[in-house]
Order: sequence, then structure tokens, then C-alpha cells
Amino acid sequence: MAFPPDACSLIVKHVSDSRSTLVALCTVSKQFQIPAERALYNTLHLRGHDATITVCHVLSTTPRAAMLVVALSVYGQEEAHDDDDFESEEFEPSDEYWGALRDALRRTTRLRFLNLYFSGGGETDKAWVLDGCSFQLRTFHCDFTWGRHLAAFLSSQSRLADLFLADFREPATAATPPDGMALDLPTGISTSAFLPKLSILECTFSEAAVALVPERPVARVKTCFTHSRLEEKCTEVRAIVGALRRSKKRLRALDMADSSYTADFSLELLSLLTADAFFCGELRYLGTLVFPVDGRKRLEFYGFLMRMPQLRCIEVDVSDWDPPPTHTAALRALTCELRLYCPSITTVVFVYDFERHLMKVVDGLVVYDEDAVTENLWREI
Repeated sequence: MAFPPDACSLIVKHVSDSRSTLVALCTVSKQFQIPAERALYNTLHLRGHDATITVCHVLSTTPRAAMLVVALSVYGQEEAHDDDDFESEEFEPSDEYWGALRDALRRTTRLRFLNLYFSGGGETDKAWVLDGCSFQLRTFHCDFTWGRHLAAFLSSQSRLADLFLADFREPATAATPPDGMALDLPTGISTSAFLPKLSILECTFSEAAVALVPERPVARVKTCFTHSRLEEKCTEVRAIVGALRRSKKRLRALDMADSSYTADFSLELLSLLTADAFFCGELRYLGTLVFPVDGRKRLEFYGFLMRMPQLRCIEVDVSDWDPPPTHTAALRALTCELRLYCPSITTVVFVYDFERHLMKVVDGLVVYDEDAVTENLWREI
């Protein structure tokens, strides 16, 4: 007796966490094969040298399976076993590895989410594996080195909305480069046609934000200051703010990491951000800023926050405070003080020596959330 299609799909859904069970279901009957294969290949996480090559060969030689892949993550690490007391170790990919990955990517024509996690020096200069790909991504995490191969691939991604870049290279010339040269785009591709739907950008070099934000609908940005000297950082932040002002959408989230946080520089950043009320009128998330200890500077800090009527979450560094305000009562008091001047704030992340403490307003009460995950707040709020 045949099962109804809905029943097969429901059974597959309940066992989708077990890949071995899904493989077994593929052999039960044609009825189960279709939904089981769809669940089996929809999301793939490839770890380890040999395992990655094996799966890539299956995808490159089995078009039916390759077309089912929607999300793919590739890790440049060996898979750790449960009984190991050490973290996964990186491996040196061979030419066969990169060739197999290239062939698989060319076959996964319906891919929408791609994550490439590689941290080794030689491993990151392999963006050529993206040559010839026809899929249209929505999300792309890329650890590859910026260059003409990566730029050419991105120039074909007209639907990409969420991008992470681990590397970016400035143009070789010090003069203002012609249209497209700053991004090393292929001939005939203008910057205005490059990544037209990009809305979320995470990059480890602020130069990438300066190059990619203008003329695109980027509303959420996470990046790092490249320089450490105050004068150079001031020039850098002016370039970043200038680029943000040229986005096609108003800024909603800005997460700026710094190698050395200071109160004076945080006030300089706030001054630039709030100089135009229209520019910061939709800002929901802002971090990381030094929370001044000095009362006069703190009042200046609050004055800037009062110009952000939509601010929901702020991340502040309190590492300079002595004694450290890490007790729940102290964190609650500082949160209430912040809300006196900016009542729209409902979430505050306090950073003390890289340890994060999250306070939330729930039903009018300020509570400490010890289980909170703060890494993606800039994406969500």
C-alpha cells in the first residue's frame, strides 16, 4: 500500500537529523527516495580532505543530487571526533581537492547559501574555483583572497544580499581610480551594477566597506578599523561614515571593532554619525563604543545618543572602569542610566576584557541574560 506524499514528507522531516536514516530511506521506495534525497542534499557541511573530495565527486557526476543542494559549507579543517580533546586541525588541500570542489560548484546550479571557511595562507588564494559557476547566491561567506577571480564571480551575483569578506585589497594607484578599478572588476562591469542587492556587509577591512557600501542598499555593516594610530583612525572613520552616507538605504546597524578602544575616539565617531539627523534616524544597533568613566564625557556621550530616536541595542566597553561594573546590580544601574537619555534602548551589551554581559528590558524590568548570544545582534535588531 502506497503512502500519501504528505505522509512520506512528514516521516522524512522527523528523521532529518539522522543522515544515515535518510540514506536508508532513499532505498526504501521511489516514494521515499524523492523527499529523502531532497532532505539529504539540501544542506551540506564538508569537512576533511578525503571526505570533501568524495562528496564533491558525487555532486559533479550526479546532476540530480547536485541540483538539490541549496546550502553548502566547506571547511578547511579535518572533522573532530567526539572523543577528541583537541580542536579540529587544518589540512593542506591538494590539487585534486580544489579541482573536485570546482567541479562540484559548477554543478550545484540551485545553490543559494555558500560558506567557504579557510584560514591558511595558501588556501585563501583559490577563488578560481568559483569560475564558471551559474548559481545565484543570497548569502556568501568568503575567506578567499580578494582578486580578479573573486571580483569576477561577485560581479555575476545580482541577487546576493548578505556578504562576508575576509580579505580586501586596495587599488595599487594612490590616485582616485576609474569606475570599477577600485574593486578590480572585469571590463564592462561598472560599480553601479556590482552587487545591486547587497544589504548586509561584514568585512575585516574597513576599505572593503568604503568601496562596497556606496550606491548599494547596504543597511547593516560590521567591520574593523585597519589603523591603530589616532590620526589615521580619524581619517579612516571619516571615509567609512562618508561611504555609509552614500548607501541607497538608511543605516540600521553598525558594528565597528577596534584594536584599542578609547573614549575620545568613540566620541569622535558619535559626533560624525550624528552630525546629520536624517543619516542616523533609523539606526537600531551601534557598537562597540567606550562607555566614558568621566562624568563630563559621559554626558557628552548621552547627548549624542539622544540624537538616535530608533536605537534599540548598544554595545559599550567598560574595561577602563575600576572597580569593574560586572555585577548584575551595577549593570542594571548603568542600563537604567543609559535609558534615561535614550529610552528606545532595550538591549545593552557590556564588554569587560572581551567578556560580554547582556542586559535586556523585559516588561519594563532590566534583566541579565546569561544565556544570550551576542555575535549576531547587529543582524537581527
